[in-house]
Amino acid sequence: MAIILFDDTSHHTLQPLTFTRPVADLRIGILTIAEKWAKYLNTTFSYHTQPYLQVKFPMQISNDNLFINGAFCPDEQLLEATDKLQTGEALRHGEQLVAVKLKDVDAKGFNTNLQFSKVTDLQHEPVVIRHPEDIFRKNDIELRKDFALLTKGRSSAAISSTNVIIGDDFFAEDDAVADCATFNTKNGPIYLGKTSQVWEGTHIRGAFALCNNSQVKMGAKIYGATTVGPYSRVGGEINNAIIWGYSSKGHEGYLGNSVLGEWCNIGADSNNSNLKNNYDEVKLWDYSLGHYRKTGLQFCGLIMADHSKCAINTMFNTGTVVGVSANVFGAGFPKNFIPDFSWGGAEGMVPYSLNKMFETAERVFSRRAERSFNETERAILAHIYEATQPYRELYY
Repeated sequence: MAIILFDDTSHHTLQPLTFTRPVADLRIGILTIAEKWAKYLNTTFSYHTQPYLQVKFPMQISNDNLFINGAFCPDEQLLEATDKLQTGEALRHGEQLVAVKLKDVDAKGFNTNLQFSKVTDLQHEPVVIRHPEDIFRKNDIELRKDFALLTKGRSSAAISSTNVIIGDDFFAEDDAVADCATFNTKNGPIYLGKTSQVWEGTHIRGAFALCNNSQVKMGAKIYGATTVGPYSRVGGEINNAIIWGYSSKGHEGYLGNSVLGEWCNIGADSNNSNLKNNYDEVKLWDYSLGHYRKTGLQFCGLIMADHSKCAINTMFNTGTVVGVSANVFGAGFPKNFIPDFSWGGAEGMVPYSLNKMFETAERVFSRRAERSFNETERAILAHIYEATQPYRELYY
């Protein structure tokens, strides 16, 4: 049976993070949502996503297909409910379609408004990702679930005796290296991926995940619930932040209650605020609404989409959203919404030329042999550039 992760309206409410990927490609916990389903079901997966993304994330159908909403993180009850579905039957959670089984002839024309032979309501409250802040809000839950999933029946690889490990929920994959670091698992598990490195003088409190080929630099202070995705490097102070991969926050400075996409870079001594001076509720820019939305949160930091960067000593105010491929620099606090493909800071912004952005992306990708900045990547970014033009016009 083919497993196909589909987008619904969450693809719009999760922008700018989903401009460059399907919803199920979001990383929360240790794994992406798609990787979680593949691990639980012991199978491969594909995507039913936006037309401009479908070339990079193709859909693969078979005679029998299980379509699963990419915004839903799997758990035992959800797995049991989807397993009971017969062909033509669907599972819902409120107004959201969760899953449906379809034959190949129906799969080719799939959309969330199809009529199904039987619809069953999900009987528990799963972890669902609807807005960008849900990723750091629910990261602790998913970290614990993923830790249990990845380490079940396995033993941790040995690490240096120079480290101090407090508690029992520690796991290191093969070739993970750590020296003279403190790992406190009393508040949550700690996971070190393959060929990851934790350098001397680092203090980490769980829940925490360091994915494959990533490094924590000397003297870093990291609090749960934090995830550092693959091929990334971090330092300074981090609290309840998710860095998806191929990104760097390698220097001193604070990052808290935040999400960073791929190919991002945070300059030295840059900081984000995660609490307003008056302790008021934080609002975030919402692309689907075209204005700021109340989050119900007192702590909410920085949401930064793929390919965005900031210079040294950049200051981000509480609840700042930075779109795809923005370059932020200069003194003072920039606005709480920085549109995609913008260049500048508090003193003003100008559009970031698409060709200039391509030149930078080529240099960044060339440092990673396993990734290529090809025509597909260019086409996706060109589409986003055109689609986000109204936000730049509004901002400037």
